[in-house]
Amino acid sequence: MATISSPSIELSSYRDQHFKVAQNGSRAEQDRLLKQSTTLYVGNLSFYTTEEQIYELFGKCGDIRRVIMGLDKYKKTPCGFCFVEYYNRADAENCLRYINGTRLDDRIVRTDWDAGFIEGRQYGRGKTGGQVRDEYRTDYDAGRGGYGKIVQQKR
Repeated sequence: MATISSPSIELSSYRDQHFKVAQNGSRAEQDRLLKQSTTLYVGNLSFYTTEEQIYELFGKCGDIRRVIMGLDKYKKTPCGFCFVEYYNRADAENCLRYINGTRLDDRIVRTDWDAGFIEGRQYGRGKTGGQVRDEYRTDYDAGRGGYGKIVQQKR
């Protein structure tokens, strides 16, 4: 039976550079896990987006097993990303089709496949404890805590 796949549910070219360390796996193993995953990485969230808002929006695509909010490594405050794990692949695929690129808390959210949540991945990977992307941002973004960390340090 032929399967029809939408470009929005294909694997992206991004690969987690920490995968080998975290899961003792190769690129092929990561691709295998991504193709059967029910977990999504959700990025570009406001620092003020709540877990309840995530459940409300993402639950429209299917039953959610759990949501893991991304936290600043040092402050333990939200830092703009989360993982959403569904009970089945079809619901996760629907999320990629219909939720990716939508607006939540005045931000356009990005979703992508994730090989599966492992404890410790909920913490930001930037030098300051948050997201690397936020450290280099030069614009003012109230939803992401103001200016980027490098700009804040210069002020």
